Amino acid sequence: MIKIEDIQKRLREAIQYGTISQKELAQKLGVNPSTISKYMRLDKYPSLDTFANICEILDVSADDILGLK
Repeated sequence: MIKIEDIQKRLREAIQYGTISQKELAQKLGVNPSTISKYMRLDKYPSLDTFANICEILDVSADDILGLK
Protein backbone atom coordinates (compact mmCIF):
# COMPACT_ATOMS: atom_id res chain seq x y z
CA MET A 1 0.00 0.00 0.00
CA ILE A 2 1.24 3.48 -0.88
CA LYS A 3 1.55 5.92 2.03
CA ILE A 4 1.61 9.70 1.78
CA GLU A 5 4.59 9.81 4.15
CA ASP A 6 6.63 7.75 1.67
CA ILE A 7 5.63 10.00 -1.22
CA GLN A 8 6.60 13.07 0.81
CA LYS A 9 9.97 11.54 1.66
CA ARG A 10 10.77 10.74 -1.96
CA LEU A 11 9.63 14.19 -3.13
CA ARG A 12 11.74 15.82 -0.43
CA GLU A 13 14.78 13.80 -1.53
CA ALA A 14 14.21 14.72 -5.17
CA ILE A 15 14.14 18.41 -4.27
CA GLN A 16 17.08 18.12 -1.88
CA TYR A 17 19.32 16.28 -4.34
CA GLY A 18 18.06 18.01 -7.48
CA THR A 19 20.28 19.93 -9.85
CA ILE A 20 18.81 23.33 -8.93
CA SER A 21 18.40 25.18 -5.66
CA GLN A 22 15.12 25.42 -3.80
CA LYS A 23 15.04 29.13 -4.65
CA GLU A 24 15.44 28.39 -8.37
CA LEU A 25 12.75 25.72 -8.17
CA ALA A 26 10.39 28.21 -6.54
CA GLN A 27 11.09 30.76 -9.28
CA LYS A 28 10.43 28.23 -12.05
CA LEU A 29 7.18 27.17 -10.37
CA GLY A 30 6.12 30.76 -9.71
CA VAL A 31 5.75 30.16 -5.98
CA ASN A 32 7.28 31.72 -2.91
CA PRO A 33 10.48 29.99 -1.71
CA SER A 34 8.74 29.44 1.64
CA THR A 35 6.33 27.10 -0.17
CA ILE A 36 9.23 24.87 -1.21
CA SER A 37 10.49 25.05 2.36
CA LYS A 38 7.10 23.80 3.56
CA TYR A 39 7.33 20.85 1.17
CA MET A 40 10.78 20.09 2.58
CA ARG A 41 9.52 20.23 6.18
CA LEU A 42 6.58 18.05 5.17
CA ASP A 43 4.18 20.78 6.32
CA LYS A 44 2.43 21.13 2.98
CA TYR A 45 1.60 19.01 -0.05
CA PRO A 46 1.97 20.35 -3.58
CA SER A 47 -1.13 20.45 -5.74
CA LEU A 48 -1.26 17.86 -8.51
CA ASP A 49 -0.20 20.32 -11.21
CA THR A 50 2.63 21.64 -9.05
CA PHE A 51 3.75 18.07 -8.33
CA ALA A 52 3.82 17.34 -12.07
CA ASN A 53 5.81 20.52 -12.72
CA ILE A 54 8.29 19.69 -9.96
CA CYS A 55 8.87 16.29 -11.55
CA GLU A 56 9.36 17.89 -14.96
CA ILE A 57 11.70 20.61 -13.70
CA LEU A 58 13.80 18.17 -11.67
CA ASP A 59 13.66 15.55 -14.43
CA VAL A 60 12.40 12.85 -12.09
CA SER A 61 9.74 10.28 -12.75
CA ALA A 62 6.40 10.87 -11.04
CA ASP A 63 6.08 7.09 -10.86
CA ASP A 64 9.29 6.94 -8.81
CA ILE A 65 8.11 9.66 -6.43
CA LEU A 66 4.72 7.95 -6.08
CA GLY A 67 6.37 4.59 -5.48
CA LEU A 68 4.83 2.98 -8.54
CA LYS A 69 8.17 1.71 -9.90
